[in-house]
Amino acid sequence: MKCRKCRQTAAVNMRHHRLALCAGHYITWIQEQTERFIKKYRMFGPDDRVLVAVSGGKDSLALWDVLDVLGYRADGLYIGLGIDGGVDYSNRSRAKVEAFVAERPHLKLTVVDVAEELGAPMPAAADLTNRGKEKPCSVCGMTRRHIMNRAAHDGGYDVLATGHNLDDEAATLLGNTLSWQVGYLARQYPVLPADAGGLARKVKPFFRFYERDTAAYTLVRGIDYMYDECPYSVDANSIYYKEILNRLETDRPGTKLQFFLRFLHAKETSRAFAQAQTDVTLNPCPSCGQPTANPAGPCTFCRTWEQVRERLVTQVGPTL
Repeated sequence: MKCRKCRQTAAVNMRHHRLALCAGHYITWIQEQTERFIKKYRMFGPDDRVLVAVSGGKDSLALWDVLDVLGYRADGLYIGLGIDGGVDYSNRSRAKVEAFVAERPHLKLTVVDVAEELGAPMPAAADLTNRGKEKPCSVCGMTRRHIMNRAAHDGGYDVLATGHNLDDEAATLLGNTLSWQVGYLARQYPVLPADAGGLARKVKPFFRFYERDTAAYTLVRGIDYMYDECPYSVDANSIYYKEILNRLETDRPGTKLQFFLRFLHAKETSRAFAQAQTDVTLNPCPSCGQPTANPAGPCTFCRTWEQVRERLVTQVGPTL
């Protein structure tokens, strides 16, 4: 198979686009497409400061690399969750991020260690709260969102970027559609604007790339990333929905892309789910200052972690 651009041997064949490219032209294509998506959806401009949430995985590291090559002022944020899972997951993930930065010393990385900052690693915190009886995913997601928003706000960043790809978005859409989570459907979009209450602007520049697209980019760019998934993601609903969509994609290439793009088109042209986009009054949390829908007390993050610290003291006794 030949590259569409130069007729050399193709390194990547994208069936959904009917496009085969050599390594060099594939790298350029990913970078140019990302720039196009950023401009089309008005995610951010050349003078904006961008904070990229990096996990050590392929999507977030590829995104940071692309934004850096395109000339954006992009810094990284890594959140150490303290997850071991028998594979030393968090420590190995952090090592991948730090190795990435070591090869690009002009980049700035901020590391937030949950255990050091909040008092317990994520699995222990989940065990100490009612929210984490089975898996720490609920507490973990809430904590990561809080830390990312705070880091973007305190660091003076204009936008927070995540590496969510098309497979992530399509799986989320399928799950929310099957259960008719209208509120979540109303909010799903490549750009979530900043809120006057203190919520950072959030963007997903890779939302139109398949997972295999970002994996191929890291391979041809020589980016070493964390191959293992989070140990707690086993049997997650999102994995199940991805498997279903992958089977559809095998029979009909482009299914995932059309599924998600037509959803976006319906939202943009017919104002589907507009009735679910009701205004929510946000108030500053009296404990941390971040916005919360709770009108008379601390936010969920503060209540959860206060409970964690109280139960830790009960278990081990007060520190002398």
